[in-house]
Amino acid sequence: YPAGFVYIFLGLYYATGRGSDIRLAQHLFAGLYLLNLLLVFRIYCRTSKVPPYVFFFMCCASYRIHSIFVLRLFNDPVAMAILFLAINLFLEDRWSWGCLLFSLAVSVKMNILLFAPGLLFLLLQRFGLLGCIPKLCICALLQVVLGLPFLLVNPVGYLTRSFDLGRQFQFKWTVNWRFLPEEVFLNRAFHTALLLAHLAGLGLFARHRWHRSKDSILALLKDPAERKDPSPPLTIVFVLFSSNFLGVCCSRSLHYQFYVWYFHTLPYLLWCTPTAKLTHMPKVLLLGIIELCWNTYPSTVCSSFALHICHGLILLQLWYGTAPLPVPHTPPPSRRPTAASKKAQ
Repeated sequence: YPAGFVYIFLGLYYATGRGSDIRLAQHLFAGLYLLNLLLVFRIYCRTSKVPPYVFFFMCCASYRIHSIFVLRLFNDPVAMAILFLAINLFLEDRWSWGCLLFSLAVSVKMNILLFAPGLLFLLLQRFGLLGCIPKLCICALLQVVLGLPFLLVNPVGYLTRSFDLGRQFQFKWTVNWRFLPEEVFLNRAFHTALLLAHLAGLGLFARHRWHRSKDSILALLKDPAERKDPSPPLTIVFVLFSSNFLGVCCSRSLHYQFYVWYFHTLPYLLWCTPTAKLTHMPKVLLLGIIELCWNTYPSTVCSSFALHICHGLILLQLWYGTAPLPVPHTPPPSRRPTAASKKAQ
C-alpha cells in the first residue's frame, strides 16, 4: 500500500496499544463511519436528487458496509472518507485543497484513482490545460512528500508495490466474475479487454455525457475565457461518481471490502436522472439486489451474474437518462406580410 496507509495505520497501531485494544479500534472506526455518513449526506443535500427515505437504506440496511468499517477495519473506508471530504471541498470551489485531500486519499488506497479521469475532466473544464497544471502538481507533490522515506531507500520497490497495476487477484475472492472459468479470469487477455472497455466507456461519457458545450472536446485545453461556447455548469458529483462507477464495472476483480468503493454513490447514480414516481420501486429493488449479491459468501454464478445485470441497468440509465436535449428547430421567418403590416400598407 502507499505511504499514507502506513502512517495512518501506524498511528492506529500505537493508539490501540500495539494493536491489542481491538474494542478501541472498533470505536474509532465507528466514529469514522459516522463522519463518512455526514460527508456523504452533505454532498447529497447539495445535489437534492435523492428522496429522503433512501437515506435509511444507506444508514441501516447494509450489513456488509457495517462489517467493512467496524468488524474488519479495512483501509478502504479511510480512503473513501477522505475522498468524500475532497468532493465537499470541490463543491465549495476550493479546488487546491480538494486536490490535496484527493491525493491523500490515493495515498491510502489506489482505488481512488478510479475518480481521477472525472477529476481531470473537471479541472480542464474549470481551468483549462495551463490552469489545471498547478492542481495536478499539488497531487503529485503530496505523493512525493509522503513517500519520500521509502523513495530514498527503494524507489522502484515502493512504486511497483504501492501502485501495482498488474496485480494478480485470486479467483476464490472474486465477487463479480464467479461465472467465468478460472483460467479465463486469470488470463491477461481478459484483463486487457477490461482495460480497453474501461477506457472506451470513459471516452464515450467524457465526449457525450460530461461535455455539454457545442465546441469540440479539445476546447477544454483552452483557457475558459477564450472558448467560443462556454460550457454550462457541470454537476461535479455526476462526473466523479460516474467515473468511479465505470471503473468498478470494468474491474478485474471485486473483493468484499471493495463494496465501500461505490456503495454510498449508488443512490445518486440511480436518482440523478429524471424519475417518475412509479419508477422509484425498481430503483430500490436494484439497491436490494446489489446488497444481496455482496452478502452472498462465497459468491456464486447467480450472484455475480446478477451483480453485472444491475451494473448494466445503472449504466443504461446513466447513458440514456443524461442524454442532451434536442435543440429545438426554429422555422425560418415567413415572407408573407402579417396582418399588422398589411394594415400599415
